Amino acid sequence: MTDAKNNSQRMEKIVSLCKRRGFIFQASEIYGGLNGVWDYGPLGVELKRNLKDYWWRVMVRERDDVVGIDGAILTHRAVLKASGHEDTFSDPMVDCRTCKARLRADQLPEKNNTKQCPNCGGKDLTEARPFNLMFSTQMGASAEPDAIAYLRPETAQSIFVQFKNVLDTARKKLPFGIAQIGKAFRNEINPRNYIFRSREFEQMELEYFCRPDQGNELLDYWLEERLKFYENIGIGRDRLHVLTVSDADRAFYSKGTFDIEYEFPFGVQELEGVAYRTDYDLTQHQTASGKPLDYFDEDTKARFIPHVIEPSAGVDRTVLALICEAYVEETVTDEKGKSETRIVMRFHPRVAPIKAGIFPLLKNQVALVEKAREVQALLRPHMNVFYDETGAIGRRYRRQDEAGTPFGITIDFETLGERDPALRDTVTLRHRDSMKQERVQIRDLPARLLNAIL
Repeated sequence: MTDAKNNSQRMEKIVSLCKRRGFIFQASEIYGGLNGVWDYGPLGVELKRNLKDYWWRVMVRERDDVVGIDGAILTHRAVLKASGHEDTFSDPMVDCRTCKARLRADQLPEKNNTKQCPNCGGKDLTEARPFNLMFSTQMGASAEPDAIAYLRPETAQSIFVQFKNVLDTARKKLPFGIAQIGKAFRNEINPRNYIFRSREFEQMELEYFCRPDQGNELLDYWLEERLKFYENIGIGRDRLHVLTVSDADRAFYSKGTFDIEYEFPFGVQELEGVAYRTDYDLTQHQTASGKPLDYFDEDTKARFIPHVIEPSAGVDRTVLALICEAYVEETVTDEKGKSETRIVMRFHPRVAPIKAGIFPLLKNQVALVEKAREVQALLRPHMNVFYDETGAIGRRYRRQDEAGTPFGITIDFETLGERDPALRDTVTLRHRDSMKQERVQIRDLPARLLNAIL
């Protein structure tokens, strides 16, 4: 019970910091908020972009066998009919007759083998009924059924629909992949756990096409690649769990699925799924559209529909995992023996929203300010930096600690060579986690920092 209370308090502190420091805001907050929808502030959007850029770098640009697309959000009804979404993409919903809440039937707590409302504890619940999770809209001025389109519930289907076009234009041979990062929308019955489960979210997906006999081997390969990815952004394997999804729980067309899970303060939850989807999706779209989506193997002269491995990660979930992993409260003691609590976001430098804070020691010293601006101009083409001249230097450090900035650069009188000519054009480089400081030549800063953040 104590652990649950501590985790709840930790999550509350994280949510508070995210608003206070400009990571995440409630959407439409001045109008009472929009449930299950979130806006990213100045720090949050940088963190999110760094995550997506690194994913794209390792999944697409550093590989010869993967290309990217950017599919449309508005999706033809026939696409989602063929994929099965229109008929089966639903959650079981019940109503609580006591407090009128609408709830997912499969997530209700039980007491004495009886399901009850998590809000009021009531047991007077309606029978479960399917609730389709897709957002529909009308295309054009017509209100006819043929004018219905959907906001895509996942990014994968546009990859399958464009498989042939990509195959013909990218000139790839199996195995190869098509990657995409983009928005998806699900009308969740009960959005919860902050940005973990929301109605508008972003996905990073790869569909990796292969021969049928390569599927099981590539499933294991991509699981390992994805675990390495999380390690490289600061989430260690000791914080991750790999769940082998049972035959009863995975999709009927899947030959194997792994869930990569993270220990959030609110429990162990899925970050990413790595699934062997066989040839189900391409077969469905080939059958429904009447257009060929098969592959001709030049070596064997055989024609077949490729199988596919799908590593599918949630951008927002991973952002939340990065924030939870980074959040640390520690007691520090200054040189005068005074202790205080320091809140620090220990982001890996490659995903940190700001890479370096730049601080002239005194804002009323023109020479210090000018030199600090020179350092800012030197680094700005290479990374996101933040210039701050307001307040005591210690307070400025603390502000950047809460933003997760890995390096602080202070321009002081030694930089001007006033006290020791040998230190001219050097700065104090402070390291966020250890708080250790060292003197570094200004000319060496770009290479030194880039080596840490790439």
